[in-house]
Amino acid sequence: MRIGLISDTHVPAATYEIPYQVARAFAGVDLILHAGDIYAPFALDWLERIAPVYAVLGGSVDRMDGDPRMAERHLLTLEGVSLGLIHMLTLPGLLAEVFPGTIGQLFPHHQSVRKAVQHVFNHPVDVVVFGDTHYETLEWHDGVLFVNPGSPTLPRQMRRLGHVALLDIDNGRVEGRIVDLNEYTVAGMPEARWI
Repeated sequence: MRIGLISDTHVPAATYEIPYQVARAFAGVDLILHAGDIYAPFALDWLERIAPVYAVLGGSVDRMDGDPRMAERHLLTLEGVSLGLIHMLTLPGLLAEVFPGTIGQLFPHHQSVRKAVQHVFNHPVDVVVFGDTHYETLEWHDGVLFVNPGSPTLPRQMRRLGHVALLDIDNGRVEGRIVDLNEYTVAGMPEARWI
């Protein structure tokens, strides 16, 4: 199973639409997980033309209460792998939001990362997908894969083409990778219209 991971699209605040490169990167995925800061339901509708979508609320501007695709957090079991989807990841014992390297550098070594994640989702989790920081992250800690796909429209808070991620699950094995959307640019295609 291949899953497309996306977060912090900020459409229509950062750009008028999701960049076409996202559709090219997600070609053939079985499922898409959006880790929040969506801003408008048409962004999820656009993604749903590619594959089914689960999404989480993020920030104070999401106005999609009642949308069946949306929740505060999702806990999914996919091919024997437990996956938690949340917008802003704060772990008990970590006095900072999760950025690249934060867990390895700042999480107390005498505590279990796996138990901290279980506390967040009230269930053991093998993979955590999160957003909010706009910094792409792919790290293993205590047998848990942490993935932040960054932002396709505001990577590291800059208006330019950014990142998504792909997650492959096969018989309980998990592999993830960050995707630079510039790899999917086609000469002659119109670029995103930045606000």
